[in-house]
Amino acid sequence: MFEKILIANRGEIACRVMKTAKKMGIKTVAIYSDADRHALHVQMADEAIHIGPPPANQSYIVIDKVMEAVKASGAQAVHPGYGFLSENAKFAEALEAAGVAFIGPPKGAIEAMGDKITSKKLAQEADVSTVPGYMGLIEDAEEAVKISNEIGYPVMIKASAGGGGKGMRIAWDDQEAREGFQSSKNEAANSFGDDRIFIEKFVTQPRHIEIQVLCDGHGNGIYLGERECSIQRRNQKVVEEAPSPFLDEETRRAMGEQAVALAKAVDYASAGTVEFIVDGDKNFYFLEMNTRLQVEHPVTELITGVDLVEQMIRVANGEALSITQDDVTLTGWAIENRLYAEDPYRGFLPSIGRLTRYRPPEETAAGPLVTNGKWQGDAAEGEVAVRNDTGVFEGGEISMYYDPMIAKLCTWAPTRAEAIEAMRIALDSFEVEGIGHNLPFLSAVMDHPIFVSGDMTTAFIAEEYPEGFEGVTLEQGQLERVAAAAAAMYRVTEIRRTRISGRMDNHERVIGTDWVVTVQGKTFPVTIAADKGGSSVTFADGKTMRVASAWKPGDQLAHMDVDGDPLVLKVGKITSGFRLRTRGADMRVNVRTPRAAELAALMPEKVAPDTSKMLLCPMPGLVVKVDVEEGQEIHEGQPLCTIEAMKMENILRAEKKGVVTKINAVAGDSLAVDEIIMEFE
Repeated sequence: MFEKILIANRGEIACRVMKTAKKMGIKTVAIYSDADRHALHVQMADEAIHIGPPPANQSYIVIDKVMEAVKASGAQAVHPGYGFLSENAKFAEALEAAGVAFIGPPKGAIEAMGDKITSKKLAQEADVSTVPGYMGLIEDAEEAVKISNEIGYPVMIKASAGGGGKGMRIAWDDQEAREGFQSSKNEAANSFGDDRIFIEKFVTQPRHIEIQVLCDGHGNGIYLGERECSIQRRNQKVVEEAPSPFLDEETRRAMGEQAVALAKAVDYASAGTVEFIVDGDKNFYFLEMNTRLQVEHPVTELITGVDLVEQMIRVANGEALSITQDDVTLTGWAIENRLYAEDPYRGFLPSIGRLTRYRPPEETAAGPLVTNGKWQGDAAEGEVAVRNDTGVFEGGEISMYYDPMIAKLCTWAPTRAEAIEAMRIALDSFEVEGIGHNLPFLSAVMDHPIFVSGDMTTAFIAEEYPEGFEGVTLEQGQLERVAAAAAAMYRVTEIRRTRISGRMDNHERVIGTDWVVTVQGKTFPVTIAADKGGSSVTFADGKTMRVASAWKPGDQLAHMDVDGDPLVLKVGKITSGFRLRTRGADMRVNVRTPRAAELAALMPEKVAPDTSKMLLCPMPGLVVKVDVEEGQEIHEGQPLCTIEAMKMENILRAEKKGVVTKINAVAGDSLAVDEIIMEFE
């Protein structure tokens, strides 16, 4: 077995690989850019080597620099993670020439299947059903428009070497095809050093389901079930689960056997993923093969018990698979939510800054077990597992140079409903402060009826949140639970305040029992009766809720029990109440005496400043280009400028007709969030 491996990546996936390597007794080497000097993966590694400036195209994807680090470290093998050089055949070739093992497939398989154009042709030759499209190289935007018309809108414009949603655009007309072609080409060049583009028919209302395959160098290959990846935003997966709530065993077997056959056709050896789109009649169409470890691999590990990274290392070491298809058993259900450094209230645009607070929920173990490489299928003690793969820490910086994903929160349980409920509690228990993040949105998805039913498609986010995410309004029953909890918590703060004041020895005599709770525009008069076990909160209609908790003033997380059911609240103090966050709702909750509530109702509300005649930078980023000039008349939907952040290009468009009066930025400028780009009359 290898004694030392280098991880040619960063962030959570580098940390993930290191955990398995350490478990196997293998020493690890990290590489890092200037921006990652103090990153978690650098701290976890046995040694770390600096490779250059922050931009990935000057550090992490420069093969010569990575090879210098490999040579300097004496590493016997390299794990590429995902993204960066993971599907770069030239990198695999360079390692082979240096006598260093690549913990991934042979370079021939990467060339054949890692390139989306080539893989489509091979799939067609193997009689695999594929989506209609144009597999040749496309020279310019006008040719892209011509091809799009021949295929028929809508079309998907994709980077041949792409992944992770980079270099992908959906076009519904000629104008979007022109813009999408150029943006996809730019993103592909910046992210992968390869700007080749192809176009295929965009299948409406599809489900995105992928098959995990595992092959060795001795001709053996198996599939480890499927992952449902239909919850996507801008072609980037947000929520994944295994198994799929849609597939039956017959379809699963057909997809799995086809995926393995395709892998064997190119002599694949390692972990890989074959992606399909599946229509409502369970017809499936090959999309692409990812010749690497997938971001969402943990859900497969949770339902099978296999460590995919360990299997990759063993295959790269020349070992044969110790398991067969008959050994594979899918046990329970697993869900993964991707935590992104992006602000859902600003159209999910990237957010950067310091993590002033980062407290993931406690990880717990359960699920299938493996003994001597064989899946046992039985769950360990405990009905729920919580897993968090991350690459950040409290006090660390979220950089503008890399992908905005900072953690992958996973839950496992015997059933899908139990896994969803476990995820709801885990999301509410996740504390993140200092940056914009998508935790509220993820919580909203977990409660959405369509997701709960399992009847979703890749159009879920676009259809259910067409105007973006504006927060969650809790239904009446949930609001009452929050109101009862807030009243009980406020009583505790009043007891603490009275003790500190020293006004009376018997402090409880000065604590009132009647309060008015205001939350999300609703008012709840309540009466509290407290005892040693908790509080009984009675509403005006006579309904009583029992609240118990060990929460105390100053705690930023409250684990409450309301009528026997858990309620987790993120807590911040405000005047006469709390800022409470739960189940995707971010609420100012006021708890006042009846007289104070009466007077508060008479206070005027603060009016937000008018920024309707300004274009504000929605995220920290770099100005790629400005599309208009001062004095120019603009129309609704017209591109105004393009901002690049975290490897993604964002076209900012006019919201209404007007005239540009002032432009404050030019291409190449670095802008802060809310900085004024231009003004209108």
